[in-house]
Amino acid sequence: MTDRADVLKAYPARYYATLTKPCGWYDMGMFSSLDGLPPLSDLFALTPEQWQAKGGDYGTKIMAVIDGNLVDYTPPVVPVPLATQAASEMTWIQQQANLASAMGEVFTADMKAYVKAIAAIANGSDATSAALPARPTDVLAASAA
Repeated sequence: MTDRADVLKAYPARYYATLTKPCGWYDMGMFSSLDGLPPLSDLFALTPEQWQAKGGDYGTKIMAVIDGNLVDYTPPVVPVPLATQAASEMTWIQQQANLASAMGEVFTADMKAYVKAIAAIANGSDATSAALPARPTDVLAASAA
């Protein structure tokens, strides 16, 4: 059977960061068993000053161990596929269509062309565009009725 003293003997630095990006945190002084704890080789030992700099027991900065140093970490931006962006843009288009209907107005020619372009990207029939077209500045025109 282990106790807190055994944990601190196995993990002598007390504070650790995982080697994942971003890293997780361990205060080994909180554990009374070695069960479920990662191997020491999978951790980066922190000084008490580094532990406090990351926010101590209650706060955590987004950090990672890179090239043997604990540094602030900015996760990479995950690009959103263009077809997904277009599908989301269809929600805005539907809102505009509802507004036009409620106000007895119709889409401008520019807006109609925009709707067709976005729909083609969303449904995959336009696989060559690299970005969504800009939203038209004039969306609604008075109805001819």
